Amino acid sequence: MCALCGLFEGEIHWTDSANVEQVPLRQARLRRVALANRVLQHYRLSLSDWQGSKYVLSAATGATEIVDNVAALWPAAERLLGRPCDPLDGALMDALERN
Repeated sequence: MCALCGLFEGEIHWTDSANVEQVPLRQARLRRVALANRVLQHYRLSLSDWQGSKYVLSAATGATEIVDNVAALWPAAERLLGRPCDPLDGALMDALERN
């Protein structure tokens, strides 16, 4: 199967299909990216949408990883960092509250 057909055949992850606000799917996806980036900036990482089908996770060092869905984001972040990402880290919570 070619890569383009694989995009159409692929299974949609629940995070990409959950649209409780009933906004266009593209808009909902970009909101998820923006929210993830609020957390990822604490780790000097950033997330971007790639053609509405994948995500690109980038580190400050220039390292990148393609991520299929939001659920795969955190393991990929930990691989890029070489350490765990603790969502309950006090410094992260303080940074989120300040912003």
